[in-house]
Amino acid sequence: MNKLVAGNWKMHGLSSDLAEIKAIDDASRRYPSVDVALCVPAILIERASRAVPNFAIGGQDVHYADKGAHTGCVSAAMLVDAGAVLTIVGHSERREAQRETDAEVKAKAEAALSASLRVILCVGESLEVREAGGAVETVLAQLAASLPDHADAARLAIAYEPVWAIGTGKVPTNDEIEEMHAALRRRLIAAYGDAGRGVRILYGGSVKASNAAEIFAVPEVDGALVGGASLKAADFMPIVAAAAVGG
Repeated sequence: MNKLVAGNWKMHGLSSDLAEIKAIDDASRRYPSVDVALCVPAILIERASRAVPNFAIGGQDVHYADKGAHTGCVSAAMLVDAGAVLTIVGHSERREAQRETDAEVKAKAEAALSASLRVILCVGESLEVREAGGAVETVLAQLAASLPDHADAARLAIAYEPVWAIGTGKVPTNDEIEEMHAALRRRLIAAYGDAGRGVRILYGGSVKASNAAEIFAVPEVDGALVGGASLKAADFMPIVAAAAVGG
């Protein structure tokens, strides 16, 4: 199973950044054993997919409805029409700032999968929960309530992103990552049977060139969801290279 390294550009990216996307596409071809993707702002999806037609471009969110009175939202069909092949759902920044519930995240994942998009479903705990010793229990409950009822393992990935590690430079210990990923794997197998072994579990939260190799060496880490370090090929490609070695 190839490792998956996906960049989340968040609210960054203009047409002038298409050259960086092209550079990432070009460099990614040197690592055929790693699946590489970029989830860019909605306004860039069509232009990026035209600029790099053989590279995986994705959205950062999707609405659960097919269409309707949902001002400012983007449906799964719209993502596909723009050229996206995957989308993120349930990122902590949306769960917190947009008050998204587990039920909404589940509905979004199901809508995306029904439209043949690949899905990266995010889960993670706060620092308060981690310090209180409830990280695993909390994240497993979040996963259970967010998982689509039926999913093709090849098109679903879970991204474990401890909220307190996103953009802070802080990273859990290897033992903490291993404990969480092992627990997530058990829950996926319980939900999907043997197919749950094929769902990739990514780590996200301050992943960078200097720590990527160590993180990818942890059992059950099948890739990474990368934030700020994915904006520039010079920062992102060493992470992809580390995944190739760790694969």
